Amino acid sequence: MAGRGVVRSCVQTALKAANSLVGLAGMAVILYALWMLRAWSAQAAHLHRYLPVPWFIYTLLGLGIVMCSLTCSGHIAAETANGACLSCHMIFVFLLVILEGAITADVFLNSNWEEDFPEDPSGKFAEFKQFVISNFQICEWVGLSVVGAQALSIILAMVLRALGPEREIDYDSDDDAVPARLPLLRNTAQHGSNYAETNLPRRSDSWTLRILDKANK
Repeated sequence: MAGRGVVRSCVQTALKAANSLVGLAGMAVILYALWMLRAWSAQAAHLHRYLPVPWFIYTLLGLGIVMCSLTCSGHIAAETANGACLSCHMIFVFLLVILEGAITADVFLNSNWEEDFPEDPSGKFAEFKQFVISNFQICEWVGLSVVGAQALSIILAMVLRALGPEREIDYDSDDDAVPARLPLLRNTAQHGSNYAETNLPRRSDSWTLRILDKANK
């Protein structure tokens, strides 16, 4: 049991570390999206006219919020080791990985992948594409690290779900503690019966002496 508890503790720590890496990436995406949104708002205010909604900025902002939410849920699931929480966490992370994989496959396998996305009025999508192309190796390692952390989070959640929560010895009612009290009750009862038996002859002798005294008188 002690070894099982140590393994469970190590898996919980590793799951929290993997979720923390995903959370850091999510916070970076949120900050980048907020910076682009601020620049877009300043540009729209300078032009003094209505501009279409920048879908790319809001998509990145939503992605960052989802990643941070998954990090919080993953920490809760890792701490409680609850089967339902771990299952929900695994499902949502798996869906996110599938979505990221589908987008990556479309970009690398489809030569006209830009046509699958709507036109970005802010121009930030084109700037982001140029940044990725100019720093492809760095972006590749960052993307692989985040996806690897998400995959590791799913595996560790499966292992932790198989181990189950930590079981503590707890008495649900006072009935479980009755056997520990029975010897004391039995000894008291036995002591009381023995005491009554030893006092019986004394009471009978005193009663007999009183009758004899009355008879002599």
